[in-house]
Amino acid sequence: MSYTYWLHEKVQTDFDEGFTWYENKRKGLGDEFLLDIEKKIDVILNQPEAFGSKGHLYYREALLDRFPYVIVYRIYKRKKEIFISSVHHTKKSVGKKYHHLQKQLRHDESLFAIKTL
Repeated sequence: MSYTYWLHEKVQTDFDEGFTWYENKRKGLGDEFLLDIEKKIDVILNQPEAFGSKGHLYYREALLDRFPYVIVYRIYKRKKEIFISSVHHTKKSVGKKYHHLQKQLRHDESLFAIKTL
């Protein structure tokens, strides 16, 4: 059975920055970037444990197939939900990969409200 998912409120910024950068490199490449993200999210939803944890106990990382980005996410097995905390370029600071988590770690229960976005 497939999981549902929700995004951290700042993930849209991650998408927008990546899209804009690639679209400025070549028309249509931004759309290809978003499609790669969409495909990887589909894999995560159907096989959430297929990807391992790299730098944080509760969070997993799924590398995109065509672009140097990872999707950082957490599995909530009982609720069959995935929380996507960031979409991070692999060349950026590792500390920034988990910057969205700081709020989540302090206010875990309040983030369930974000899933309705």
